[in-house]
Amino acid sequence: MQTITTIGLDIAKSVFQVHGVDAGGQVIIRRQLKRRQVVAFFQKLPPCLIGIEACASSHHWSRELQALGHTVRLMPPAYVKPYVKRQKNDMADAEAICEAVTRANMRFVPTKTPEPDASSHPPYVHPPADRRN
Repeated sequence: MQTITTIGLDIAKSVFQVHGVDAGGQVIIRRQLKRRQVVAFFQKLPPCLIGIEACASSHHWSRELQALGHTVRLMPPAYVKPYVKRQKNDMADAEAICEAVTRANMRFVPTKTPEPDASSHPPYVHPPADRRN
């Protein structure tokens, strides 16, 4: 069996698309995963390079996959778009992400830690009401 070295992961609300290739660029896996299956799927794989388009939930998934030993790189969607070969759908996006993450001139977004991710929008606190009787 060939070893997957690079994966493009297109994340969505409930169904994620995986596109994996070996060192020679041959497609090894193309499949959909439900949200609850993602961690179990990546636990079974040897450490590899995973590309994800940067969005609000991508930082969470990046931390989860890095904890499993994978190398995760986030990319701005505008930088992935030129690699889409056909119509815009999740499978084509995952393939484009897989292609883009291996490019030498690609710019990556650093993964946010949970603290800045959660505290970037502090809750609004109402000023105390002035009580006059």
